[in-house]
Parts: sequence; C-alpha cells; structure tokens
Amino acid sequence: MSTVMLEKVLVVPTALFHDLGHFQGFSPDVERYFEPLVGSPQVSYRARGEMEEDPSFKQLIPYCLFRYIAPTGEMHIFDYLRGGGVGEARLRAKRSVGVGGHISLEDAEAVNHTGDVYREGLQRELAEEVSIETPYRERAVGLINDDETDVGKVHLGVVHLFDVESPNVQPNEDDLAEAGFRPAEEILADLDRYESWSQIVIRALFD
Repeated sequence: MSTVMLEKVLVVPTALFHDLGHFQGFSPDVERYFEPLVGSPQVSYRARGEMEEDPSFKQLIPYCLFRYIAPTGEMHIFDYLRGGGVGEARLRAKRSVGVGGHISLEDAEAVNHTGDVYREGLQRELAEEVSIETPYRERAVGLINDDETDVGKVHLGVVHLFDVESPNVQPNEDDLAEAGFRPAEEILADLDRYESWSQIVIRALFD
C-alpha cells in the first residue's frame, strides 16, 4: 500500500454527521456542522487506505474555491483538470474548482494538539497545491455531502470561498493541469465534465 494510503487522516463518525442533520448536496449552515464536528471528542486519525472503503466514517476535507470579479463585473472561477498523480484516483481526468485535501495526523503534530489542526491542514494543502499571489478575503460558506458516489460516501467537504483582488493564483503541482480562471457562465455550461463536488458547489453558489 502506498505511503499516501497509509497516511492517517482526520475522520468523524458518519453517525455524528447524521445526528447533526443529514443532507445530500450543499448546506450553507456552517455553524450547525463545523464546530460540532471538528471539536467533537469522536474525531480520530485513521489510515486513509482503510477510510477510503469505510462509509461509517467521513474524512473531513477543506474545499477551497477562488473567485475573481473582473472590472466588467464578470465572475471568474479558478478551475483545473485533475492529473494522474498521487491524489484520489477516482477523480482523475475530471475538471474541478476545488483545491484542498485531507487533514492529517502530521498537522495535529505540527500544532502539538493544542492549536487549530483544521486550519493547519488547510494552509498546508493550499501551500502544496497553489501560490496565491494576490490579496484575498476568505470565509467558510457551506458544506458538501454526496452519498451518491463512492468518493462522496467517505468524504465531507467544508467549502471555503476566496475572493481574490486579481486572478493571480498559480498551480504548484503538475496534477493541476490547464489551471486558470474561467468565466462562471462557461463552467456552468460545461458542468458534465466536472467532479460531483464541483457540480454541487457551482450550482449552489453561482447558478
């Protein structure tokens, strides 16, 4: 098994998510879910390889979107084509508007279990995947749950929207192919080419 699959990642029991209120698709109710999940004593770090096949747990994933409003008022969203690297194989060759990944045990160790482990993981994933060379405003705007796909059954996304002052976000990894800002209208017209989480969040926020 690869090092990636042996990595220990942050998970929450799916039953806890259901207790808070199960939904399919997108929920804008960050307060209802985020702190009760991240702050729960039921949070644990388990081998990613096992968790990818165990829908009794949800891997918590920061899912970061970048939005640029041109001087004309036209909205642009950062998107890319997922390459063939070490990421989630079931999403390869799909387009995506989300950047981010798992919160790992290494993130917990980096903050000595006393700091904000989730924020540590979010910042690490961002730094690995993109360079943000522009001022921005960021906020959590919702959550994604998609139990209709094999990938979605074992993941729960926290959507972070980055409003950037200029379209200067550059990929740091070859796995982010054909990366750049694209008019939101074009993405909406081409949604069939996107992974399910991107389809869900684009329809929820920008349609």
